[in-house]
Amino acid sequence: MMTGNLYLIHVSNLRSFNMIILFMKSLPSLLKTKNTVNHEGNAPVLDCCMSPDGNTVFSVGADKAVRMWQLGQAPPNNVPQQIGSHDQPIKSVGFLKSSNMIVSGGYDKMLKFWDARQPNPVAQIQLPERVYDLDVSDSLMVVACAGRHILTYNVQGQPQEHERKESPLKFQSRCVAAFPDNTGYAVGSIEGRVGIQYVTKVPGKESFAFKCHRDGNNVYAVNHIAFHKGYGTFSTVGADGIVNFWDKDNKQRLKGFPAIHRTITCAQFNAQGNMFAYASSYDWSKGSSQHAPNTPNEIFVHHVQDEEIKPKGKKSGYR
Repeated sequence: MMTGNLYLIHVSNLRSFNMIILFMKSLPSLLKTKNTVNHEGNAPVLDCCMSPDGNTVFSVGADKAVRMWQLGQAPPNNVPQQIGSHDQPIKSVGFLKSSNMIVSGGYDKMLKFWDARQPNPVAQIQLPERVYDLDVSDSLMVVACAGRHILTYNVQGQPQEHERKESPLKFQSRCVAAFPDNTGYAVGSIEGRVGIQYVTKVPGKESFAFKCHRDGNNVYAVNHIAFHKGYGTFSTVGADGIVNFWDKDNKQRLKGFPAIHRTITCAQFNAQGNMFAYASSYDWSKGSSQHAPNTPNEIFVHHVQDEEIKPKGKKSGYR
């Protein structure tokens, strides 16, 4: 996640290297490491998010803990304060602006809502399956679970379930992202496909799905989806090592990056939308037999030009 000139990247290598890294932009093309912290026992960090004011980082991981890192403070033993827990590893975390609560979703099939000042969850919701990803945009929260379950909630005040449905995609969900205008969400799967789903009626707009991150007969997972807050366009990154920018409203690809020949696991636009960071590390899509320990974990930053991400006008179908 990025806010202002701060860049928050989580790196998760399921065998050894696990930390949260905070960068600061010191020059137009240079990122300088600002600080790093770890979860207890160097457990993998599986997700992180930042408070709206940019002063606090919340993270979750394989140590089953929800942790809070107040920037500018050095936590004891370099491990952030624990503010919550699950019975199994925690896969995803988000921040609810309307209530200043943190939401976490885990492999224990639970959603839990936390007030950082209290040791016990403010609320919790039993889910049909393990959480694979969740995202929050103002009043809309969308949760993707195992078994292709997708649930949406109204989180303006007390969380209320809006809808639960089966994913429009035929295979396992990998990632999900809410539209910036809160009218729907995008879901990506392991089959190289993205589903665009509306949760409220929008005149002239219908839900649909399209193929991406494919090369002939080779099909790659869509690992992450990120929306540009200004234009409502979005990025996908995948196991094929490619970044794409898309316009869902006009159903077209805006830009395709050259392949870096390594899997890309996550990405995000900054708050202003003029910078785009993406991280490369092994995503375990081919199992432990294809893991190369000496392959570096790398972070790339792209200066976004307006013509790369701004909608260009209506065309017929994705290309």
